[in-house]
Amino acid sequence: MRVLHIITGLGAGGAEQQLRLMLRHLPVHCDVVTLTNPGAVARGIRSDGTRVLHLGMGGNRDLSALPRLVTAIRFGRYDLVHTHLYRACVFGRVAARMAGVEAVLATEHSLGATCIEGRPLTPGTRALYLATERLGSSTVAVSATVADRLRAWGVPRHRIELIPNGIEARHFRFDPAARAAARAMLDFPDQAFVAGGVGRLVPGKRFDILLRAVAELPGARLLLVGEGPERAALEQLAVRLGAEERVRLLGERGGAVEWSADRSTDIPGLLAAMDVFVSPSAEESFGLAVLEALAAGLPVLHVTCPAIDELPAGEVPGARRIGLGVRALTAALADVLREYERAGPRRLPAPAAVARYDIARSAELLTGLYERTAAACGRAGLDAFHRPYHHAPAVSRPKR
Repeated sequence: MRVLHIITGLGAGGAEQQLRLMLRHLPVHCDVVTLTNPGAVARGIRSDGTRVLHLGMGGNRDLSALPRLVTAIRFGRYDLVHTHLYRACVFGRVAARMAGVEAVLATEHSLGATCIEGRPLTPGTRALYLATERLGSSTVAVSATVADRLRAWGVPRHRIELIPNGIEARHFRFDPAARAAARAMLDFPDQAFVAGGVGRLVPGKRFDILLRAVAELPGARLLLVGEGPERAALEQLAVRLGAEERVRLLGERGGAVEWSADRSTDIPGLLAAMDVFVSPSAEESFGLAVLEALAAGLPVLHVTCPAIDELPAGEVPGARRIGLGVRALTAALADVLREYERAGPRRLPAPAAVARYDIARSAELLTGLYERTAAACGRAGLDAFHRPYHHAPAVSRPKR
């Protein structure tokens, strides 16, 4: 079976990293088209051995991208098209049908209650989404929360498949040597209490709330890993609060699928340098960063995290749900700080929830969905997964 993944962009982000990790575990031949921004994740996917085509789309209204995408699908002779993120879902579903591909799936990574991929939801956004959703075979929700939101939008229940995101937990196991190396790199004392967060520096992540809470606790440091348009504002806020010497903003680092020889600079190593992980975002579709922190043995404070909130009460004892404001987060951090001062650094056993969200299991569920979708559309059946693969002509961008 030949599968084409279409995604809006391949810069650093949760959906982008999840696609790269999933590609490593799918037992089918896959290629990738990115409509825009062939960034760090595109380079990583290519280094893993998967072809990536940059379509060079100029913006949401660049309709010239549509025939180029149709051509790419036809040249690749794909059995199934799988789209990711809003713009790719809209254009990809239309292009797949124009190219004659009937088996079309979409994964909904980022649908919130009031926004999608950080952008406010509008009636027009919803109408276009629903109109093109009907062109697909089904839509994959990464959490039950997202599945509920899709149903509330008007996507029929029978067209929604629940396949959660996944991680490779073994890569996040706590390493004392990585902790020491990361703290030396950060110039944080060995016994300093470090709160941390990982994610794009955008307003929806609410890292300003975390910074304000840490500033209220003189014995605490803050480590933020990620890049985004809010970086300058966060740096200025740290100065205004007199906490700039206790705050480190590191920018992008190797994420859930890439690890460096210097463990002090990748996500697992930086998680090792933390003493508590904080997710202050009020709206999440899954919560991959929280799951990675739990795999690293960190206590977690979170406002919302579907991956954890949808589990039975008490299944993740290391995670504590907190309120929205600075006061609630400051009080929760103060509790963790007091425990740290009493008992010193601690690492918790990874909860059973971590194993529940193993990437191999997610890939197995997705592979089964590919098979059912292809069979229902009259395309390749189970034996297609095992036939030798013969290279199709190279996909190239037509001249404009």
